[in-house]
Amino acid sequence: MSSNTVVLDVDGTLVDTNYHHTVAWLRTFRSVDLTVPAWRVHRAIGMGGDRLVAAVAGDHVEEQHGDTLRTAWERHFDEMLDEIQPFDGAHRLIRAATEMGLSVVLASSGKSKHIEHYLKLIDPGDVAWTTSDDVDDSKPAPDLIQVALRKVKGDRAVVVGDSVWDCEAARRAGLPSIGLLTGGVSEDELFDRGASSVYPDLDTLRGELADLPFAEVVDPEG
Repeated sequence: MSSNTVVLDVDGTLVDTNYHHTVAWLRTFRSVDLTVPAWRVHRAIGMGGDRLVAAVAGDHVEEQHGDTLRTAWERHFDEMLDEIQPFDGAHRLIRAATEMGLSVVLASSGKSKHIEHYLKLIDPGDVAWTTSDDVDDSKPAPDLIQVALRKVKGDRAVVVGDSVWDCEAARRAGLPSIGLLTGGVSEDELFDRGASSVYPDLDTLRGELADLPFAEVVDPEG
């Protein structure tokens, strides 16, 4: 019997962090006297911090300030960590999936200390999870998804996320994706980047778990 796995993004999908991330990055860029539009930062949330600086501010800023900015971002984001809450239905979704016999793995490019904090908020039970420490290349590269699936040895899988970067990472991994509107990205954009379906919230998705479009996992490392 094949093992069906739900690969869940965390930031913006299970916990309401996307606008906290946006504010933290805006403050970070201001620390080097650089002003960037908030909308541009928000649209980049979901890709890894190793990619975001160049995507938002250009390669020259990455070359001059990349590591300094990522260190500053961590400080600004940590200041808001206690304000973050899980989305309504996060715990219920994971519990329902596991009770159905599905494997659940959290594929996050966040830092370990942040994911550990989120796990306390969500109380997901005994599920596998990843962090930025597990890969060299972050979303939209497929690496996080592939590492996550190796942890649970899933044969078939579907990826659930809130950003176009989740959909793109799923596509590169050869898997279908499900979009959520919880991160502030439009339904049309998620569909355009490959989402099979898009849900407004986690409880609505929970009611459709039996109908998710699982596909065979192809691991490039065999």
